Amino acid sequence: MKTYRVLTVCGTGIATSTVAAEKCKELLKARGLQIEVIECKATEVESKLPVFQPDVIVHTTILGDSVAKEVKKFRGLAFLTGMGMDQLADEIAEYLKSI
Repeated sequence: MKTYRVLTVCGTGIATSTVAAEKCKELLKARGLQIEVIECKATEVESKLPVFQPDVIVHTTILGDSVAKEVKKFRGLAFLTGMGMDQLADEIAEYLKSI
């Protein structure tokens, strides 16, 4: 089974990216996906790309359009609020299964 890589991003790389990472692991595993997740702050994204090579980025802070243009990005606010969380997990799972 393929392991998909998810980079979770927040302003500081500590709090909200960790919550998003845990929800990603839990919800995507429930959808039959094997996931590896790391967290970082927004200013570290470009340096993490060549090393971690994420399949998707889930961000809880705004990322500029020029940041990681080659990686599909999902706004992870639903993982923090709980509202729309399952829909977001479905969208991420559908995308990952398509690549």
